[in-house]
Amino acid sequence: MIRTADTQYGTVKGLPADDPRVTVFRGIPYAAPPTGHNRWRAPKPCERWDGVRLCYEFGPISMQDRPGVCNDIYCREFHVDPDIPISEDCLYLNVWTGAKDTSEKLPVLVWIYGGAYQWGYTAEMEFNGERLARHGVIVVSMGYRLGAFGFLAHPSLTAEDPGHPSNFGLLDIRSALMWTYDNIAAFGGDPDNITIAGQSAGGNAAALLLSDEQNAGMIKRAAIFSGFIHDPFLNYDVINSRDISVSQKNGEEFIKALGCHSIDEARKVDAITVRDVYAGFAKDHPRFAPCIDGIYVKKDPYHLMLEGKMPDVPVMTGYTRDEFPENIPPNTDAQSAGILAGIKERNGNRVFNVVEQSVRTVASAHVRNNRKAPLYTYRFEPEIPGYDRPGDFHSCDLWFFFETIQKCWRPYSGRHYELARRMCDYWTNFIKTGDPNGEGYDGQTLPIWKSVSSEDVAKDEMIFS
Repeated sequence: MIRTADTQYGTVKGLPADDPRVTVFRGIPYAAPPTGHNRWRAPKPCERWDGVRLCYEFGPISMQDRPGVCNDIYCREFHVDPDIPISEDCLYLNVWTGAKDTSEKLPVLVWIYGGAYQWGYTAEMEFNGERLARHGVIVVSMGYRLGAFGFLAHPSLTAEDPGHPSNFGLLDIRSALMWTYDNIAAFGGDPDNITIAGQSAGGNAAALLLSDEQNAGMIKRAAIFSGFIHDPFLNYDVINSRDISVSQKNGEEFIKALGCHSIDEARKVDAITVRDVYAGFAKDHPRFAPCIDGIYVKKDPYHLMLEGKMPDVPVMTGYTRDEFPENIPPNTDAQSAGILAGIKERNGNRVFNVVEQSVRTVASAHVRNNRKAPLYTYRFEPEIPGYDRPGDFHSCDLWFFFETIQKCWRPYSGRHYELARRMCDYWTNFIKTGDPNGEGYDGQTLPIWKSVSSEDVAKDEMIFS
């Protein structure tokens, strides 16, 4: 088994996972700490170290609201530990590998967590990469800057570094992708067989990564779970990327809210204060999220998909049945507004599933634009159990794709475990070849998952129930 690996910055040592045939390396630095002078700057290379670095623990999670202190569904589900270390020094990644030696050239997954670009971290239980590693996939997950730390825009930042004026969290993710490309062979991985994937904001980030021509050649395919989100009636600040000029004005207001007169002065404010002031600021100001900077982000990837301008590589995408229901305004003709999927009646209002609509719109455009690479779509609707009767809520499919539902508190039954095994089978096949079909972990042939082939896109959706 590979228990130590030589990276470009130094040697790292991991630990056996629960299955000792898998090694997990936690908390590998992939960039310099984005603190002090490095706050609100593009990530810098980290310093080399001597000797062997013990990578046994996850790195601190990115600066964000303290998790595990509320009783909302996500604190019950994922963000369960209020004492987890939080730090602005957060640019660390993790690797799960089942390779026995460096010659194996296993396929690689680069995973990006979601959380509206405000919350989330790699240490969440559902993101354990061990099951995927048992399927012969190397899993890499990274921390990246969030909220005001990751996406502040300000005229002074543009003047300082016109090539990297904002979107620092996205630059972190790209830096982790480049680290993976340069170093994964030392863990038994194939740098020429990388799949990027993420869910929600992480799916959006994966799509942005795919859309950037600077990454051409490093990315062979993408899985975007609940990451295409377009609401024609609302202009969410974290969903629809705004022009950098708008974000800069918001940034000027935030620097004032910190009680500072300049970016340099704000860099000296301690991170906890920045976080807490931002929490109050966000109550009556837009949150900081990716903006159209004309360099790294030139257009929202949803619209690039509709225009047929994304790289033509295999993509897997889908939605859960009950995520993000949105009211259709009264007296609105749904068809003329382009709302053709998932319309329901609720409390006298017409509602639609925003993500379902977005995924199906993307799928229709894929066919209309005669794309050559396959697009695989899914609908997740197994009815999630629990006293809170949550329905098939946003993010609940993560336990299944990673096959980690045994870590969840919910009273899942045998059929749920079987579904998780099948979904993990499909996903790992896709990571390996760009096609989810083939054999499952048990050696049996999986039911056929068709790629989208006509504008009647619903008929080609894989139903996970």
